[in-house]
Amino acid sequence: MFSELDQKSPIQRRGSIEVVCGSMFSGKTEELIRRMKRAQFAKQKVEIFKPSIDVRYSDVEVVSHDRNAIPSTPVDSSGNILLLANDVDVVGIDEAQFFDNGIVDVCTELANRGIRVIVAGLDMDFRGEPFGPMPALMAIAEDVYKVHAICVRCGGLAYVSHRLVDSEKRVLLGETEKYEPICRDCYEKIKRGELV
Repeated sequence: MFSELDQKSPIQRRGSIEVVCGSMFSGKTEELIRRMKRAQFAKQKVEIFKPSIDVRYSDVEVVSHDRNAIPSTPVDSSGNILLLANDVDVVGIDEAQFFDNGIVDVCTELANRGIRVIVAGLDMDFRGEPFGPMPALMAIAEDVYKVHAICVRCGGLAYVSHRLVDSEKRVLLGETEKYEPICRDCYEKIKRGELV
């Protein structure tokens, strides 16, 4: 008699969660696109999702600041991802910090189904505080890859996305006209009023 293990195929899909995080202009989306394109090249079925509020470069593509792009499906809530991620090997999720906290359970469920999940997002907001569901996603991930921009003030490794406009809204979409990557030291000097 064969056991249940004997009846399974020798190659089983193993799900996992990978998080690519860092400040703005650090290459998070570029890295997500690179990983997704490699999966496509390997003839894996992929699906990429982004929050529908992110329309900076395109309504229906994930686009890096360098204008590298890949088709995506915009969704209003994390629960929609579970409904739409059928018959895929790899799921990519961009700008994960903008999703509701349910994104953590969504990624867990997808990984438990044997899907490779690649998530990109800001780890901190403009105040230097952990951003939305990102800390929880990093905690449950098998792999966390932190990328760094270069501080525009001193050339060191950027720590945070410093907001250049006067707004206390946590979510304020923008590019270089609204944000700049800066290191911890320069950020602290700005907070103390030593740098403008």
